[in-house]
Amino acid sequence: MAIDQVEKAVAVSAESAKVGESTYIDGDAERSYVRKVDLYVLPLLCLMYFFDCMDRSNLANAKTDGLDQDIHLVGNDYSLMVLLFYIPFGLCDLPWNLLLKRYGGRLTLSFMTVVWGILALCQCAVKDFGSMIAVRMILGVFEAGFFAGAAFYLTLFYTRGEMGFRLAIVQSFSVLASAFSGLISFGVFQINDPAVKGWQWLFIIEGSMTFVTGIVCFFWLPGNPRTAWFLNERERAAATARQLRDTSSEVDTGLDLKAAFETWKDWKFPIWCIITFTYPVAYATAMNFFPLIVERLGFSTVKTNLWTVAPNLVGAVVLLCVAKSSDYFRERTFHIVFSLVVSLVGMLILATIDVLNHKGVAYFACFLMAAGAYIPSALVHAWHNNNNMHENSRAANTGFFVGLGNLAGILSAATFRTEYAPKYIPTLVATCCCNGVAIVTVTGLGWWMRRENGRRDRLQGRRVRPGEVDTRQLGEGEDDPNWRYFL
Repeated sequence: MAIDQVEKAVAVSAESAKVGESTYIDGDAERSYVRKVDLYVLPLLCLMYFFDCMDRSNLANAKTDGLDQDIHLVGNDYSLMVLLFYIPFGLCDLPWNLLLKRYGGRLTLSFMTVVWGILALCQCAVKDFGSMIAVRMILGVFEAGFFAGAAFYLTLFYTRGEMGFRLAIVQSFSVLASAFSGLISFGVFQINDPAVKGWQWLFIIEGSMTFVTGIVCFFWLPGNPRTAWFLNERERAAATARQLRDTSSEVDTGLDLKAAFETWKDWKFPIWCIITFTYPVAYATAMNFFPLIVERLGFSTVKTNLWTVAPNLVGAVVLLCVAKSSDYFRERTFHIVFSLVVSLVGMLILATIDVLNHKGVAYFACFLMAAGAYIPSALVHAWHNNNNMHENSRAANTGFFVGLGNLAGILSAATFRTEYAPKYIPTLVATCCCNGVAIVTVTGLGWWMRRENGRRDRLQGRRVRPGEVDTRQLGEGEDDPNWRYFL
């Protein structure tokens, strides 16, 4: 719809729009519903993502225990393994999310978890570089869809004002996975077994736990709120009503490929692509190479894995606090920019100081990097889902944007080469540049949305905030006169 048509529609509807009306929801049933979803669904998703990230990032921990010598890695073989993993990891998100929309979260997410658990176990048996590459690339296929799938799956249960914090809770378990992977590695590497190396025990233990979790999920997770085994009829009715009030224009829609890709023609789609490609570079650098960054401070293998725990725990706490604030104020832009700036400062410190002579400052920079790098993964995907009322479109967009972010990990891996040790300046410079682009783009998009909301308020002669109009009344999306962007 052209701008003048939108303005005309806004002006015409100024008198007739019932901005203050909202769907009646049984308050007691709604509170009970949210508590049950928080209790029955969210913890299991968190546990699944915990093992997803642990099985993905334990390669760095295994390297500190001699994996590279045992499978005869030379030169940049390690960086190549990480880089090649990101190719299927980035390309398969969208197909997985479309399958999730078709077959539901219970089957799709559980199947992925079981298979990547088996593949994580298989890593203990590799003997050379080629076999590890093969296992890691197949692992990337099955791990690819989990975060995108979980993000879309949560939009079926939570409202726009609840998504940021819940997604951050899930995301925090990836941070905890990095921390506990260090702790588990610290303990496992003490095993003195002549037949099985410490890094092999690491893959056996973590892969087995993943496999068991996936089996449990088949019998536990619901497909959607209407089929959830733990809800009564009042709670199911409340679930549907609250989705139509503050999430979707319609619920329980089937897979419609035309509707799924409808928003790809919008001018803002490339802007979202830039944001979702640039912000994850810092995340990938922190996740894949954090143990190596700490290792270059000159500590032993045991201390290196132990010292990665504290920055990651701090990062998890900061992530939850910022996401809670973002949901409370129903604001995404400034919270995302804040996190990008924090991680940028940490990387600039690491790039500009002599880390061996200033170990304390370098370690403090690791805290800054962890505190800022993990937040955008939750808030960016909450933000674009908050501004999309259609389930099919949310499934496709989330899959594509998360996949694009996963492909960004290639940039981190490609620049983290052995010849750049110990400062890894090209990696840090590339990551800083990506953070800078993300800061500018997020700020610009947020400013445009705020300006557009103000323009529509002036045309209607009233101030309308996101959430004051039921999302079921916004079937036309951004063309609807009462539409307001979730900032």
